[in-house]
Amino acid sequence: MSEDVTPVRVLVVDDHPLYRDGLVMAVDAVPGLAVVGAVGDGASAVAAVAELAPDVVLMDLHMPGMDGIEATRQIVGERPETAVLVLTMLDSDDSVFAAMRAGARGYLLKGADRAEISTGIESVARGGVVFSAGIADRVLSFFAAGTQARPFPELTDREREVLDLLARGLTNAEIARRLFLAPKTVRNHVSNVLTKLQVAGRAEAADRARDAGLGD
Repeated sequence: MSEDVTPVRVLVVDDHPLYRDGLVMAVDAVPGLAVVGAVGDGASAVAAVAELAPDVVLMDLHMPGMDGIEATRQIVGERPETAVLVLTMLDSDDSVFAAMRAGARGYLLKGADRAEISTGIESVARGGVVFSAGIADRVLSFFAAGTQARPFPELTDREREVLDLLARGLTNAEIARRLFLAPKTVRNHVSNVLTKLQVAGRAEAADRARDAGLGD
């Protein structure tokens, strides 16, 4: 790339300082890319985008406080010209489709090498969409089958229905009345949901459900 071409401005978001610093060095060393900032959580990412106006945000998902899904949603909502490229260790379908629904333009796994990351940054900066190879195969298979991804495939239909109402803020008693179920049955369903999603409580389950598009 010639020197008179404006480089792609990149914001790096990751809560692990050593990995974040290494990523900054790796991206900054690529001709045509320039790291304009690096932060360690979602709220800081939203603020940094407003201040620095990067072309691309390289976004981790699992972070303390505001996670990468919510940060992506806010960034895309407030500054749609900034492209978000997810770079994470999370490879579940729930995470992938939650990120896409939030407005991410790409999804790479942390095993990606510098060439794949730099190519991904350049691609989303031009308006493209990028997936790691294994992720792309799964996304394409959903469209090839003519179906849409169902969030939380490990849940039964009833458990997903209970989770949806939980994400709307309903209590167990309210869910029981809505679904014409016994309160004990609802408690059992909620317990099963928490166990299957491997979450600590209702609030975390509700957050995950809303990230996946439930609870609207």
